[in-house]
Amino acid sequence: MVRIDLNSDLGESFGPWAMGDDASMLDIVTSANIACGFHAGDPAGILSVLKEAVARGVTIGAHVGYRDLVGFGRRVMEPSSSELIGDVIYQIGALEGLAKAAGTSISYVKPHGALYNTIAKDRRQGADVIAAIKAVNPELTLLVLAGAPIVEQAREAGLRVVCEAFADRAYNSDGSLVNRRLPGAVLHDPAIITQRMLRLVREGVVEAVDGSMVHLQADSICVHGDNPSAVLTAKALREAFEANDVQLRSFTVVSED
Repeated sequence: MVRIDLNSDLGESFGPWAMGDDASMLDIVTSANIACGFHAGDPAGILSVLKEAVARGVTIGAHVGYRDLVGFGRRVMEPSSSELIGDVIYQIGALEGLAKAAGTSISYVKPHGALYNTIAKDRRQGADVIAAIKAVNPELTLLVLAGAPIVEQAREAGLRVVCEAFADRAYNSDGSLVNRRLPGAVLHDPAIITQRMLRLVREGVVEAVDGSMVHLQADSICVHGDNPSAVLTAKALREAFEANDVQLRSFTVVSED
């Protein structure tokens, strides 16, 4: 049986400013990338989302990012290695403390936004994120972009790596994500998204913006929680997967087959 994990970026509301529908997404996804306060999220809100995730049996990951609340972590930055290592350790530690209070623990780390895209190819910042994870807990899984150089870099450093694809993002022919500033970079139609992801799961390919086919090996699919159509998209994906004998299961669950 084909298996896939469905994840989403959650816990990104800040005080009275709501971001996404976390409760509804937690009813659908199998893994939740929870903000750690640097790009989004506040402690009380994060703790609340963690408790809801525990109640639904959803796997928890630390969604670490640049220290960039104003830019929602989507602005490219060049912190020194000592700064980046310290920032990632700090964020993992903060979320681990909140997770413990909620009766759970962190299973993986997924960088956010600009940090995610930067470490995909930037070996120095990639090494800093890897070093930070290993300093806290080398057993944590790193969730990164399928096909990117960071995959082998992290594996060579001894981390368990899981590759993901994005349901609601357009791809370039080299497997990178289309810049959000460009038209069509973010997808919104659940029907189109579902068709693309079913093909990815079945054939291991996704159509790029130039019409070429990009081969991707992915064990997890992300639906961004801040996308206005996030809940509809995630629900459509779950229903389509279940109707086509694709089992939804967190990538942290070891297969018994």
